[in-house]
Amino acid sequence: MDAAVCATAVRKKHRRIGAGTVVIYLVLIFWAVLTIFPFVWVVLNSFKPSAEVLRSSFSLPETFTWMNYQTAFERLNVLRAYRYSFVISGTVTVGVMVFASLMAFGLTRYHFKGKELIRSLIVASLMFPVFSTIIPVFKMMVEWGLLNKSIAVILPQIAGNLSFATIVMTGFMQSIPLEMEEAAYMEGADVFKVFGKIIVPLCRPSLATVAIFSFLWSYNDLFVQKIMMRDPTRYPISTLLEQISSQYGTDFGLMAASVTIIVIPVMIVYVLLQKNIIKGLTAGAVKG
Repeated sequence: MDAAVCATAVRKKHRRIGAGTVVIYLVLIFWAVLTIFPFVWVVLNSFKPSAEVLRSSFSLPETFTWMNYQTAFERLNVLRAYRYSFVISGTVTVGVMVFASLMAFGLTRYHFKGKELIRSLIVASLMFPVFSTIIPVFKMMVEWGLLNKSIAVILPQIAGNLSFATIVMTGFMQSIPLEMEEAAYMEGADVFKVFGKIIVPLCRPSLATVAIFSFLWSYNDLFVQKIMMRDPTRYPISTLLEQISSQYGTDFGLMAASVTIIVIPVMIVYVLLQKNIIKGLTAGAVKG
């Protein structure tokens, strides 16, 4: 009798879950196809000559050719642009992580006059787009003689990402119990040891989130790069793509290959670190 009741309950449970699961999976599959199809379409067209792209852009290549990639690496010097992009984005990422963690530590662990005003200014700064400050920033870079140098892109990008990163780090640090730090102070540790040995290791999820967003924003930032970098030999990868689209816009095969080369690092970062993005954004949501 008990076995029959259990079997009936299992069948009902599977029937109820099965209907909902089918709907959920259908929606997810539809969303995945819409998301992945443009990237697959670009990759397939990158192996076609321009004439074939115009003739049949939605079909498989008649013959796979690497000519577009060879042209991109030889004529356009994509590797050099990659080097500048990784230097700029890597420096921006490290700078944002260091300054944001220090600012968050000061805002969550110390009480001083003007603390709430600083918090409000950090939040308010998110409402100002980079377009509203680019003219005075550009003038400063010209006066300091930094135009056409990587530092002219690095400094504005660090400043632009710092507010968001500080808010993320502050929310996470507020969830860290103070007892661990108090115990460390009682053992004779100074503030630098507490920050380096306790706070930083515990903040790895939020630091990973800050690092991922800072890197991707810096890597994809065309506006600041275009304003500050006027020398084509020093173009980062996003600025190089804009140059390719203006000079070789009719060579659709080359355009597809260039887009594929530029998007690949972003896709790799998202695939490998997507769990850290979610964990870092939600870790400080619930205090415990």
